Parts: sequence; structure tokens; C-alpha cells
Amino acid sequence: MNSILQHDLNDFENILEKAKQQGVDFLNNLENIPTSNKNRIDPKRDLNELGLGSSEALKEFNERLAPLLVSSPGPRYWGFVTGGSTPASIVGDWLASVYDQNTQSITSQGGNSALIEFETINLLLQLLELPDSFLGGFVTGATMSNFTCLGVARQWFGKQFGKDFAKNGISEPINILTATPHSSSIKSLSMLGIGSQNYTVVKTIEGNREAIDIINLEEKIKELNGKPFILISSAATVNTADFDDFEAISDLKKKYNFWWHIDAAFGGFAAVSDKYKHLVEGWEGADSITIDCHKWLNVPYESAFYLVKKEHLNLQIETFQNSNAPYLGNALENFNYLNVLPENSRRLRALPVWFSLVAYGKEGFCDIVEKSTLLALHFGNAIIEIDDFELMAPIRLNNVCFTLKGDENQDKVGEFLTRLNDTGTVFMTPTVYENRNGIRASFVNWRTTENDIKIVMKEMVEIVSQI
Repeated sequence: MNSILQHDLNDFENILEKAKQQGVDFLNNLENIPTSNKNRIDPKRDLNELGLGSSEALKEFNERLAPLLVSSPGPRYWGFVTGGSTPASIVGDWLASVYDQNTQSITSQGGNSALIEFETINLLLQLLELPDSFLGGFVTGATMSNFTCLGVARQWFGKQFGKDFAKNGISEPINILTATPHSSSIKSLSMLGIGSQNYTVVKTIEGNREAIDIINLEEKIKELNGKPFILISSAATVNTADFDDFEAISDLKKKYNFWWHIDAAFGGFAAVSDKYKHLVEGWEGADSITIDCHKWLNVPYESAFYLVKKEHLNLQIETFQNSNAPYLGNALENFNYLNVLPENSRRLRALPVWFSLVAYGKEGFCDIVEKSTLLALHFGNAIIEIDDFELMAPIRLNNVCFTLKGDENQDKVGEFLTRLNDTGTVFMTPTVYENRNGIRASFVNWRTTENDIKIVMKEMVEIVSQI
């Protein structure tokens, strides 16, 4: 064995203890670590000949690389839709690395860690009050979940014409209807060969809404003259967390032939709250659903899962099977995640989620969801009270979309946000809503409190007075 590697093995416990303590120190100090910084490195470091060993590598990491990192798991990182890892999820994530499984099978001599994934999906279905008619699995994020679901939808579409798109390529124009799709769905259409511009836009409901206008949707359906199509709908749009009417779509599903996909990356967790579960009523009728775990479930990146109706399993296998890998066995007789998902190499991504669900249960996640939505309303009210700001849309769940008041200040929105983020006190992301420049704050982190809003509002008032 290499001498440096042997030394690390002999000192393994001490090395892990150092890493553990560093992690604990970071997490305990999150509120004081900036949400943004301008630190840089020259990434053209020379590879050393002999190696430094883990302890020296950790030392160099702390000196050169750690200053690049921000408190994205912290309570005032409101950009994108970013959760912060809970204690239980970190335990699961660390153990996933320790056990280092390539999670594939449920009936294999080489390991059956996929049973843990099956159990975790079952727990998630209970949390979200969805029927066990769905089969699910874990992927890296919402993009890959959308990709997986829409990949099966593409295969379904081909079958409507008696064609196998997975084997022979796309040979029919694929009809896609959607109103306000997330960029990851559009990216998935590109990766699937459908085309990132190959979709028909359905009108949204009038009155500052992003949800599908059901009347216009049916008009678009009728224009297809009976041709099949794929519908991409939303459980919480990215700007204003608006929800499509799933009960109305369910009624359309009884009349027309289409694949119904729901992007519920963060909005799906409305189902855990009695206050908000009405927003997803009827979603069990979908053919596929995307849900992201490193958002409101507050587990480490990368973690999301897909749900596809079990009745479509054959289509899923046709789409993703490793057809020239005999060592995987018969895809229909021996379930293997490698035959139903894009990735062949899969860590035990379910474990952080399993730990989270078992540790905190339904009530724990209901508390996180309801607290987040309450904080969003609290932040929205604070914005309304300041004359320099205005809300761009109603607060429907956990996202707050706002801007500087007055059209004459539209060109100052970017400068304001840059200055605000540069303080390192908070991080929010820019957006464009109804052709106006805006800012979006998303509340999903389990650590965020009302005091964080007070801290941020103080910074906002000071900066807006300067510009």
C-alpha cells in the first residue's frame, strides 16, 4: 500500500474527528458566516508528486478553499429555493458516504440497499398523502427528476403511434402544452431531443396569476384534434408559488388522451400541512411528479426523487434499461434502478431522507412548512410597510416576489440587490416578473426566524436610502 495512504488508514479516526469538529464549528457559526463573498483563488494549482496526506490536505483546504464557501445552509440564504441540512439529514449523508453503496437492486447477491430506497419512497408517499400506485426513486435534483419523468412521457407519446422512440429515435412531432414551466423542464426537453422551444404556451389565469387557464388549456387541446400530448403543470411556480388547478386537470384527463406531469419541486410539500394541502388536491391523478428534497425537506445537495405511476413501468424500462448489460438480468423480472433511471452509478441518496423522515416525522415537516410560509408573510408585510418597496404578486406560499416601488426605479433594482447581497447578511436572487425587474426571496430553511427578517430589513432600508 502507498505509504501516505497507509498513514491515513492508521490515523483514520483522528482525521475524521478533525473533519467532524470543523463541520460542527461551521454549522454552529452559520449566522456569522457571510451569505456572499468576493474571495477568489487561482485554480491552476500544480498536482504534487507524492501527496500531502489527509491532515495536510485539510489544512490547505482551510487556508485556500474554505474562504470561498458561504453560509448557504444558513437562515438568511433566501436565494433560489435552498434548504439547510437538518442534523438527521447530515447523519444520513455522512453514513451514505461511509457505506458507499452503489444502490441498484432489491434481490441481488451484491447488495440490496435499494430496499432502503423503496422504504424511503414509501415514507414519502405517506408524508405527501399520495397512493402507492406510484413507483419512485432518487436522482440528483429536480432537473434529473423532470428529465426522468419526461423521458417516460416521451416513450408513452411514441407508443400512441405504435413507435418505440427509445430504440429508434423520435419520428413524430411531440405535442407539449404548458403555461409557466420551470427552466429545468425546458432544459429536459432539450436533453431529450424534443426541443427546448417545442412547446405550446397556454394562457395563465388573469389577475396576477401564473397558473394554467383551464378554459384556454381545453381550447389548445381541441386544436390538436384528438392527437396525444404531454402536459407540464406546476405545483408552485418559481416566482410566485402559484399552483395549477389539479382537480380541473383531472377532469380533463377523463376526456382526453395525454400524459400529465407535475413539477412539484418544492410546492409538493404543501401536502404535509392541513392549511395548504388544498393546493395539491387532485394531484394523485398525474402520471408523473417531480419533487426536490434539498429544498423544503432540508437535506444536503444533491437530492430529489421522481414518482411515476406503476402502470408505466414497462415504458420506463424501455426508456432507461441497460439493454446490452446481461449481468443486470432481465429488466422485467429483476427490478434494478439502473434500468429505470438515467444514472448507472448511484450513491445511497435515499439515506439522508430516510433519517430525516424517521427523525422528525409528519409533524416535524409540517412545522417547517407552516413556519416558512408564516415567515414569508411576515417578510411581505415588512416590505409593504416601507414606501420604497412593493410586492409584485400575492404571497401564496413561501416565495416573496418584490421590487423597488415606481417604474422610474426599475433600472436600480439590480444595483440594489448587488449591494444587498454584497453585505453578506442575506442572499436573494433577481427575477423578471410580468416584464418588470424584481427580487425573489424564498423561505424554506428550518433555521430561519423572525429575527433574521428584522436583520435583513434593516440592511434593505439602509441600502435603498443610499441609491
